[in-house]
Amino acid sequence: MSQLSQDQALSDACRSCPAHHAANLRKLGVDMQDWDYVIALAGNPNTGKSTVFNALTGLRQHTGNWPGKTVTRAEGGFEYARHRYKIVDLPGTYSLLSTSYDEEIARNFILFGQPDVTVIVADATRLERNLNLVLQVLEITSRAVLCLNLMDEAKRHQLTVDDRRLARDLGIPVVPTSARYRQGLDSLLQAIDEVAAGKTACKPHRISSGSARLHKAIASLARQLQGAYPGLPNVRWIALRLLDGDERIIEALQKGELKELVLGQQLPSQSNVIRMEAAQ
Repeated sequence: MSQLSQDQALSDACRSCPAHHAANLRKLGVDMQDWDYVIALAGNPNTGKSTVFNALTGLRQHTGNWPGKTVTRAEGGFEYARHRYKIVDLPGTYSLLSTSYDEEIARNFILFGQPDVTVIVADATRLERNLNLVLQVLEITSRAVLCLNLMDEAKRHQLTVDDRRLARDLGIPVVPTSARYRQGLDSLLQAIDEVAAGKTACKPHRISSGSARLHKAIASLARQLQGAYPGLPNVRWIALRLLDGDERIIEALQKGELKELVLGQQLPSQSNVIRMEAAQ
């Protein structure tokens, strides 16, 4: 093999190794004027979601409120593979059925904010309970990555998770991590970047249920919503929630606030974000 071929092979090997991906991460804190992609970070409480957020952005504290709410809003940024990412840490929730402020905020941002990628952080030791939220997110968006966190705890409890089969069953990338020890974050970054850039096409599993009559009603209501609100995202999911009696969406529709609800999910300008303390 020639010296040129050896150098190329070494370069290719370096690009494929985890250390290369981790080295490409540049933590930006909140010092961002623009970004290429928006990432939503969702998950149940106590899954290590904030640990993932802090590891990617370099922040150890994050303060600020969602518009009109007393619920904390956290935003930060990082740069990876020449792409700049704004990441929004959503309130920890068990579902997206909007039975609390936290659930409403998380649901509305994924539903109307249309993030480029939604990263769902799940507890590997309580996977069955966490999958409820995962499946609900996948009903809204197909651009998602499952961060299977706390793998160190799963190993300590002698639990084994077949992440490859889980990825096949869910139809999205699944990345095992132990965020507190910075393990797996390199693979997580790569998965996020590939989904955001369209290199990985997700085909999420969605529950098929309901009669033909229900599907016809959803389609009819979705057409009416599109006519009244051109460009409204996820109209079929909104139609289903209306038929299911979602009080918040019904209220927004009755009061003519649906458009404002969509606009309210837009990220504020940099000057409106309460500064976060960067890690030393």
